[in-house]
Amino acid sequence: MAAKILAVVNQKGGVGKTTLTMQLAGAFARRGLKVLVVDADPQGTATRWAAAAPDATPFPAAVISLSATGGKVHREVSKFTNDYDLVLVDCPPAVDSAAPQSALLIADLALVPVLPSPLDLWAALGIRQVLEHVRTINEALEARLVLNALEPRTTLAKEVLELLPAFGIPRLTAALHHRTSYRQAAVVGGTVHNLGHKAAPAIAEVEALTTEVWTLLGGQP
Repeated sequence: MAAKILAVVNQKGGVGKTTLTMQLAGAFARRGLKVLVVDADPQGTATRWAAAAPDATPFPAAVISLSATGGKVHREVSKFTNDYDLVLVDCPPAVDSAAPQSALLIADLALVPVLPSPLDLWAALGIRQVLEHVRTINEALEARLVLNALEPRTTLAKEVLELLPAFGIPRLTAALHHRTSYRQAAVVGGTVHNLGHKAAPAIAEVEALTTEVWTLLGGQP
């Protein structure tokens, strides 16, 4: 069976695409899936993240860089789909690159991380147009917003939640909150699971997100 393909996309940078990609990839791998992360961003953050892991505890998913392929990401990713259960593509900002649109051509699901800020939300509107365009070719493509760095008790977060229905893309129930655990996971080249009990709230968030995404992809909860 060919791998399910998940593209993590946004019109702009700095919204947590790589954090979302790597946490999901690691969590899925921990559940026994064979997972590949495709680093399509020239910044190479996902590749450096995995390289930071110690030899004794390597990152649980395979990570390869295809940042040089640009608008041919879909062609190159298709070469790996028979070897993995799940492929996650960490895309560069869509405003700068043809790679996100290319990845979406073969994706089953697009995740759009957004920060809890009206300005960030408005800036991300461009990705909706990209999704609408790609759906003329990939009609089965699903898309979901994922709130990142959420601080739910703030007035700003409440305002953003009120704006989301007008965005035109459903959001996942699960979200990633503003926690130092996510930054620490990158430093150790792993996921929040590597940080032990002190990262318990973050681990719970990632696990909830993983379950929700897997259900969307047609897997068993």
